[in-house]
Amino acid sequence: MDLQTLTYIVVGLTFALYIGIAFWARAGSTRDFYVAGGGIHPIQNGMATAADWMSAASFISMAGLIAFMGYGGSVFLMGWTGGYVLLAMLLAPYLRKYGKFTVPEFIGDRFYSRTARVVAVVCLIICSVTYVIGQMKGVGVAFSRFLEVDYDTGLYVGMTIVFFYAVLGGMKGITYTQIAQYCVLILAYTIPAIFISLQLTGNPVPQVGLGSTMVGTDVFLLDRLDQVVMDLGFNQYTTDVRLSGLNMFAYTMSLMIGTAGLPHVIIRFFTVPRVKDARSSAGWALVFIAILYTTAPAVAGMARLNLIETLEPEPGQYLAIDERPQWFKNWEKTGLLGFEDKNGDGRIQYSADPKVNEMTRVDLDIMVLANPEIAKLPNWVIALVAAGGLAAALSTAAGLLLAIASAISHDLLKGMIAPNITEKTELMASRIAMAFAIAGAGYLGLNPPGFAAGTVALAFGLAASSIFPALMMGIFSKGITREGAIAGMIAGISVTLFYVFQHKGIMFIPGTAFLGDTPANWFMGIEPNAFGVVGAIVNFAVAFGVSKVTAQPPVEVQELVEHIRIPAGATTAHEH
Repeated sequence: MDLQTLTYIVVGLTFALYIGIAFWARAGSTRDFYVAGGGIHPIQNGMATAADWMSAASFISMAGLIAFMGYGGSVFLMGWTGGYVLLAMLLAPYLRKYGKFTVPEFIGDRFYSRTARVVAVVCLIICSVTYVIGQMKGVGVAFSRFLEVDYDTGLYVGMTIVFFYAVLGGMKGITYTQIAQYCVLILAYTIPAIFISLQLTGNPVPQVGLGSTMVGTDVFLLDRLDQVVMDLGFNQYTTDVRLSGLNMFAYTMSLMIGTAGLPHVIIRFFTVPRVKDARSSAGWALVFIAILYTTAPAVAGMARLNLIETLEPEPGQYLAIDERPQWFKNWEKTGLLGFEDKNGDGRIQYSADPKVNEMTRVDLDIMVLANPEIAKLPNWVIALVAAGGLAAALSTAAGLLLAIASAISHDLLKGMIAPNITEKTELMASRIAMAFAIAGAGYLGLNPPGFAAGTVALAFGLAASSIFPALMMGIFSKGITREGAIAGMIAGISVTLFYVFQHKGIMFIPGTAFLGDTPANWFMGIEPNAFGVVGAIVNFAVAFGVSKVTAQPPVEVQELVEHIRIPAGATTAHEH
């Protein structure tokens, strides 16, 4: 069976599964729509959280980034997984104990202010919309290559699928769909990695294969990779830092606290029955996430090696234009891979020197999707990868869109504009808000703003600078006032947005076609996508400073903070 037909069958079956689950898990109440009825088992929630978390950025982009950044790409592995540890230890149990539906609702109650709630809604929407653009791009990239439709058509199909299971089922439908999507995406990620690891090293475990010797030689795979990239003029793969040590630290911290502050992840912990289940869910999510995240470095290294050895089959002997393989021609059609024969020798010279390099376009997002084709794996594996990439993008898009819709229907409409509306009316409003959110996300996917085109890391910076500090201070500091919290959130996100727009938040990666602002004008050498940690420091400083000169929070608010922090079943002195 040819690849296109097989891909249509595999992707079609997964889509039918998602829609079937949506009809089975239709939301009948606002509690179903917002928190899946609050009865999801921790293991199920951990799996759904993993799918919610492992977006197109994790599935499609992360290995591509590591493939070209080498050691510097470890910021994504450390930041995105480390954030879950923060979430499990510092936020999830306390927010679950609070027991409401949304992050802005907690912020509004804790800081005894409708204005604080509105500011939190605005920050949430900015973060989520920025993030969802990346998911829409992932859907378009996967469709455009594997279903051989144009980018726009791919987006429309993806929007339709999300509409069915997100609008019908809300969090309940999304949860069970995400469990299925996790199974699809993890199989799609690990099976090709096992094949390729066997091909290159003879070891079926990619995590071990990365550190093994290559088949028939005594040369370690990473040593071979270091040698071939250095021969082409690139920095050594295993030691090249991301611009600077300080920048790597800032990037890692920004991703960590941004992960812990992303609203679509946090609301997942409102779906479990008890407080201890929230912590357990985070632990299970880390286990499920680790399967992909420990495989990603192997996928990245092996994909980079395969790509280079395709372009340079023998040292100094580059690929002849008329001999380029079918996979190369397929990706050329998408516009994500391109070359120019500058010297007219009929070969595609690949080099770190931009004056010599004839590979004019290597979109990092193609590395995972093209890797099975480069390695000449069976068609069914390639079709499975297409289904996995779409599952990753759609699962996260659904979670983000639910966070946006909940903020609009529950926090703005029910919480402020029309507090007396019935549950049936609120549920209808939630579905309408979700439909509009999907339409808006689709528009931004078709017309992505330039500042967000390169990476979704910006969304983490925005969450790190606005939502995470507000939640941390709300849980662990009785003295933060409403004025302090509002001023902190506005200051943090404003500083971050200003810096990003000032320096064009597109990822700067030497040796690829991604062009952004150069490091010369950056504050302390910190790149725009890593600036969230600086925004968070500004947020904390402003909040504490303003709180010192404003009236203390009411006694009942201070008691609320104390109640949230005390484990269930424990007693406090004032209760005796």
